[in-house]
Amino acid sequence: MNEPDRDLEDPVEEHRALHETESRIAIAGHPLHAMLVAFPIALTMSVLGADLLFWWTADTFWARVAGWASFGAFLMGVIAGITGTIELLLVRGIRNRSASWTHFILAVMLLSLMGMNWAWRIGDHVEAVLPLGLILSLTAAVLTAITGWHGGKLVFDYQIGTRQPK
Repeated sequence: MNEPDRDLEDPVEEHRALHETESRIAIAGHPLHAMLVAFPIALTMSVLGADLLFWWTADTFWARVAGWASFGAFLMGVIAGITGTIELLLVRGIRNRSASWTHFILAVMLLSLMGMNWAWRIGDHVEAVLPLGLILSLTAAVLTAITGWHGGKLVFDYQIGTRQPK
């Protein structure tokens, strides 16, 4: 037969440090990292869209758009990454979760890819698009989706960065 019934133990309840998840880098309770990540996400997807439009139309306007969008995606990604890294290091409940470190590692990989995509386009933005620029853009878009999914999981499943009810 089975062992006598024991109360189930909740690992989150056992580790009180996992409850300390409220953002410390916030404006009026709104976490800066969560507000800033929208920009690199949108710009990374815009690079892919501009690359595809250049491939389809051969209009150099789209190659220039992709070049500037890749610069903006990288710059805003670095700024969002700095705020996220500060949160990770300052807030114990964030730092103690392996899911936070997974998101962090994916985000660093994504920033590296976004920086490479931007650097590749410096100089001759038209020649940079096909084929490597498009491959980098597609890879960055896929990695953005994966990284964003992990970030969303932290917020929605673990309530990371949200204000705790008082």
